[in-house]
Amino acid sequence: MKALIQRVRSARVDVAGETVGKIDGGILVLLGLDKGDDKATVERMLDKVLAYRLFADAQGRMNCSVTDINGGVLLVSQFTLSAGTRKGLRPGFSSAMPPVEAEQLYDFTLQRLRQRHARVAAGAFGADMQVSLCNDGPVTFMLEL
Repeated sequence: MKALIQRVRSARVDVAGETVGKIDGGILVLLGLDKGDDKATVERMLDKVLAYRLFADAQGRMNCSVTDINGGVLLVSQFTLSAGTRKGLRPGFSSAMPPVEAEQLYDFTLQRLRQRHARVAAGAFGADMQVSLCNDGPVTFMLEL
């Protein structure tokens, strides 16, 4: 499982010209699901995502999490994060979780995220999405389990 997290001032996801998810300050989470990921993997990733310190404290150091600042979380599925890119000039997706399984695990991830954090929005699994964001910093981290 991979989660590319970006500290944002704002972010939104549009599908077919309609906004389906939007946050103000917080984090955009692009989530890639790999073969072998399961509910236990989801719980470990959410522990990390919600506690990861990427917001400034009073001294200007990155010591606060999205939970600490009560920021928004925008979750977007992105299977291309599971691509193999070491060889050649074309990505391979043999390590990506198959779509039916991935959708079920993504839905579980979103459900658990909403149970654990108050301000959550999401993209639409498998849709052609347009993601707009104002990356704050820029601050971006790749979390992998």
